[in-house]
Amino acid sequence: MQDTKSALSKWARKLLKRSKNLGYLVFYHYGKQRWCPVCGKSARGFSKFGRSLREDARCVHCGALERHRFVWLYFGKQTDLFDDGAKRVLHVAPEKCFEMRLKKLLGAGYLTADLHNPRVMVNLDVTAIPCPNESFDVIYCSHVLEHIRDDKKALREFYRVLKKDGWAALLVPITAQRTRRVFGQKRHVWEYGPDFVDRLREAGFRVAITQVSDLFEKDEALLMGLNSASGEIYHCTRA
Repeated sequence: MQDTKSALSKWARKLLKRSKNLGYLVFYHYGKQRWCPVCGKSARGFSKFGRSLREDARCVHCGALERHRFVWLYFGKQTDLFDDGAKRVLHVAPEKCFEMRLKKLLGAGYLTADLHNPRVMVNLDVTAIPCPNESFDVIYCSHVLEHIRDDKKALREFYRVLKKDGWAALLVPITAQRTRRVFGQKRHVWEYGPDFVDRLREAGFRVAITQVSDLFEKDEALLMGLNSASGEIYHCTRA
C-alpha cells in the first residue's frame, strides 16, 4: 500500500511539474509584445533570468539575454560582419544562441575558442593565443575578461592577433565606479568601472562606445528587451 502511495505521489509531482511547464510555455510563448532579433520570434514576454531574477531578460525561444540581443543588432547595423565578405573571426566563449547562427553565416572563417569548454573548435588561453600576428578580421569576446587574472595581457593578445583593418567587439559588465581587483569571489577577478576604456587604450586600441540609446528609440528598445542590462559595446580598432 505504501509503495502505491509513493508511486502516486511521484506521478502527481510529475503531473504538477508538467502543468507548470505548460503554463510557462503558454504564458510566455504566445503573444507579440516582445520580439527577439536573434531568433526573429515573438513572445508575450521575455522570462526572468539571473541571480537577482531580472525581469524581461531571456528569450523563451533561443535563450538570448539583453546583451546578446543588443550586440546582435549592433553587428547588423554598425559592422560588416554580415556583409557576406570572407572573414577570419575569433569568437571567445561562444554563446549557444549565437554559435550555430554565426557558423552558418560565416562559414570556414569562423573559429570558436575557450579555455576548457570541450564544445569549441580550439581550447586556448587568451593571455597566450597560439596564432600569428594579425590573424583575425574580427574578434568577439563578451563577459570573459572579468574572469581573467591578467586581463591586460589578454587585451594585448587581442591587439596582436587583430588585423590592422580589423575590429573587435568587447563586452564586460560595468558594476563599479572604478575598476578594482576582487578577492574571495569564485566567479569574477575584476569589477570594472567606466575606466575600463583606459585598459583598452593602454593595449593600443582606438575605442568607440555604443549604448542602446545611441541606436534605438525607447519603444524599439522595449519591444526587443533592451535595457541597462544590455550594457555597452566597446568597438576596438588598431590605433
